[in-house]
Amino acid sequence: MLTRNCLSLLLWVLFDGGLLTPLQPQPQQTLATEPRENVIHLPGQQSHFHRVKRGWVWNQFFVLEEYMGSEPQYVGKLHSDLDKGEGTVKYTLSGDGAGTVFTIDETTGDIHAIRSLDREEKPFYTLRAQAVDIETRKPLEPESEFIIKVQDINDNEPKFLDGPYIASVPEMSPVGAYVLQVKATDADDPTYGNSARVVYSILQGQPYFSIDPKTGVIRTALPNMDREVKEQYQVLIQAKDMGGQLGGLAGTTIVNITLTDVNDNPPRFPKSIFHLKVPESSPVGSAIGRIRAVDPDFGQNAEIEYNIVPGDGGNLFDIVTDEDTQEGVIKLKKPLDFETKKAYTFKVEASNVHLDHRFHSAGPFKDTATVKISVLDVDEPPVFSKPLYTMEVYEDTPVGTIIGAVTAQDLDVGSSAVRYLIDWKSDGDSYFTIDATEGTIATNELLDRESTAQYNFSIIASKVSNPLLTSRVNILINVLDVNEFPPEISVPYETAVCENAKPGQIIQIVSAADRDLSPAGQQFSFKLSPEAAIKPNFTVRDFRNNTAGIETRRNGYSRRQQELYFLPVVIEDSSYPVQSSTNTMTIRVCRCDSDGTILSCNVEAIFLPVGLSTGALIAILLCIVILLAIVVLYVALRRQKKKDTLMTSKEDIRDNVIHYDDEGGGEEDTQAFDIGALRNPKVIEDNKIRRDIKPDSLCLPRQRQPVEDNTDIRDFINQRLQENDVDPTAPPYDSLATYAYEGNGSVADSLSSIESLTTEADQDYNYLTDWGPRFKVLADMFGEEESYNPDKVT
Repeated sequence: MLTRNCLSLLLWVLFDGGLLTPLQPQPQQTLATEPRENVIHLPGQQSHFHRVKRGWVWNQFFVLEEYMGSEPQYVGKLHSDLDKGEGTVKYTLSGDGAGTVFTIDETTGDIHAIRSLDREEKPFYTLRAQAVDIETRKPLEPESEFIIKVQDINDNEPKFLDGPYIASVPEMSPVGAYVLQVKATDADDPTYGNSARVVYSILQGQPYFSIDPKTGVIRTALPNMDREVKEQYQVLIQAKDMGGQLGGLAGTTIVNITLTDVNDNPPRFPKSIFHLKVPESSPVGSAIGRIRAVDPDFGQNAEIEYNIVPGDGGNLFDIVTDEDTQEGVIKLKKPLDFETKKAYTFKVEASNVHLDHRFHSAGPFKDTATVKISVLDVDEPPVFSKPLYTMEVYEDTPVGTIIGAVTAQDLDVGSSAVRYLIDWKSDGDSYFTIDATEGTIATNELLDRESTAQYNFSIIASKVSNPLLTSRVNILINVLDVNEFPPEISVPYETAVCENAKPGQIIQIVSAADRDLSPAGQQFSFKLSPEAAIKPNFTVRDFRNNTAGIETRRNGYSRRQQELYFLPVVIEDSSYPVQSSTNTMTIRVCRCDSDGTILSCNVEAIFLPVGLSTGALIAILLCIVILLAIVVLYVALRRQKKKDTLMTSKEDIRDNVIHYDDEGGGEEDTQAFDIGALRNPKVIEDNKIRRDIKPDSLCLPRQRQPVEDNTDIRDFINQRLQENDVDPTAPPYDSLATYAYEGNGSVADSLSSIESLTTEADQDYNYLTDWGPRFKVLADMFGEEESYNPDKVT
C-alpha cells in the first residue's frame, strides 16, 4: 500500500505541479511509519494561465486520543508550492482549537497537538490554513479547510446505565423462560475497531440462569425452581468490550431475581386429629376452637376454605375461615347439653380457593382431619318447662284464688331443689303471689279488667344448693271480663230529619259500644222503649248486625209545630247476665231542599226571607257595620282638624309674632331659624349654650315713629327677653329683631301695635272683614278683643 501511495504522489507531481493538493497517508501508515511526514500542499500562483487539474484529495489528519508523551504530538505538515525554502512564506492556522489545542510552525508548516485529546469529548476539529507573504502580509493563495480527527483508543469500559436491575419469574418455569434483558453502553467509537463491541456473560448466578452474549437477555437455566425452597437470587452480569477478547475493558451489574408464587402446594393439616373441650354453657354462635392447615404458598395461593364433612355431630357446629390467619374457626350452631350428649366427632376438609390447572396432576389440593369435641359439665341454673306461661282469671276473683303454677327443674347430675319468687321489678303493685316451693300463683288483690286487662311479669327460679344460679320466665295473665256494664249508643246522640221526609225513611244509623270485653259473636239488640211505642213519630229498625236505623213514621214534619223530638232507644247485649240501657236520641227538624240536603235547622230561620240564606244576611250586616265605622271615623277626623285650626289661631297669641307678608326663603334659606331644635327638645337639654344670633340692622322703608309713652310694651318685651336669656331650655334665635321687623309689601301695612302711633283703643279692625274669607279668622279674633282692657298686652 505504501508503494502504491508513493507512486500516486509521484504521478501527481509530474502532471499537476503547483496544484494545491492536501496529502496524508492513511491512519495505518501514520502509525506504522511515524518518521514519514504528513503533508498538505498549498497551491501557488501560476505564471501560465491554464486549467488546473486535481488528482485524489485527502484533506484530513489523524491524531491519537489520550496521548501521554512528554513532547507535543506531531499531527502533520502544511506546505505551499510557492514556498521555495527561502523563508519568505508564513503559515497561519485558524478554526477549532487553533492556538489552544493545535499549533503550527509559521516557517515549516508543522502542526502539533499541545494537549491530550478525548474523542468522546470532541471527535474532530475543523481548521483553516493559509500561506502569507512574510513581507507584504498578503495571502499567497485562498484559505484551505481541513479536518483533524481524533483517533479512538479503547479507553472506556461498558456501563449499565439502568442497573442494578430487579426482575421476577414464576416458580416452576421451564428452561429458557424469559426473565429480563440488560444493556451496557460503551462510549468508544463503534465504527473503529472492536472498542465498542460488547459481549455479556454471567459471573454469578449459574446454573440457575443464563444470558445471551450478544443481546443480554437473561433466561432460566434450570427447570422447576421452587419458591418454597429458594425465593431470591442475585445474578452478577459482566459486559466486556473488544468482543470479549483479552485486554478488553469490562463493566458489571447486579440483577435481583425473585421467584413469584404459583399454587403448586395443597394445604396440609399438621395432625390428623384435633381435640377440643367445650363447656356446655357456651352460647350459640360463639367460637369454641380453631384448627389450621398449612399451605407453603403465598398470597391468594395460600387462601384456604374449610368445610365440615357431613357426619356425626356436624349439624351442631359450623366452621369459617379467619381471613388474617387462614385458620378454621369452629362455631356453635345449637346449644350443648352434657346430660344429653357428652362428645361429638366430625371431619373437616381444607382446600385451596384458587387452583392452578397446571398442577392438577400432582393430586387433589385438599386435606382432611378429624375433630373430636368433649362437652364439659357445668353447674347450670334450673330450667322451666315452658319458655312462656299464659294464664286466665276472671275479674273480681276473690283474693287468694290459685290461677296456675310454674315448674322448673335442675337437670344437672345430683339435682337440687328449686325455689320460686316473683320479680318485683316487673310486678310492682303485687297483684299476685307465688308459693316458693310449689310454684303456684294466686291473686293478691281484686282485679278489674276495665282498669288493667293484662298482666306481664317474671318469675325467678333458683337452686337451693347454689342460689346464685337463677333462671327467669315470663308470665302473661289475661283478665277475663264479667258482664257488668250495659251497652250504650255510640256517637252521635243527635240527628236531624227533613220537614219533607217520607214515611219509612232511614235518617240515621246507630251502633252500640260496651265497656265490657265483648267476646266473639256477642250481639246487640235495639228497640223502642215501651212508653215511646204508642203512636210513635219514629221507630227503630234492628239490622241484626249490631247496628240499627232510625226510621220515620210520618209524612212530613213541621218546625213551627215542634222543632225537637226525643226518641228513647233500648239496647241489650247477649252476655250473661244480660245488661241493657235506655239511650235518648235528639231528633231536630230541619229545612231541606228537594234532594234532602239540610239548609237550616234554627228556629229563627223560619222568619227569614225565603230567598236569603244565613250567610248572605251575615255578609250584609257586616258591610253595614263597616260603612258606619267609616262614617264615624270621617266625622271625627273633620272635627279634630277644625279644632286644631281654632287652637292654632286663638291660643296664646301674644307669644306668637305673626308675619302675614313674610314668606321666607323656603328650604334653601339656610340662615333662617333652625326649626330642628324645636322639634327635638333633647337637643336643647344637651346643649345648654345659647345660640342667639345678633340680627343685622334692617332697613325699614315704611317704619313709623314709635310711641314715646308706650312703656308697658317696652317693659314686657324686656322682661320676656331677660327670661329667655337665662332660660337654657328656651328656643334659640329669640331676639328683639323678631318682634320689630314686620316685613314689607303688605297691603294692610304692619298690624302690630308695637310701633303704632295710637293705642289699641283707637284701632278699628272692622276693615279686616272686607279682605275676604282668608282673613275671617283674624277679623273675628281682633273684633272680639275690642271689649278687652286696652292696657293689657295680648
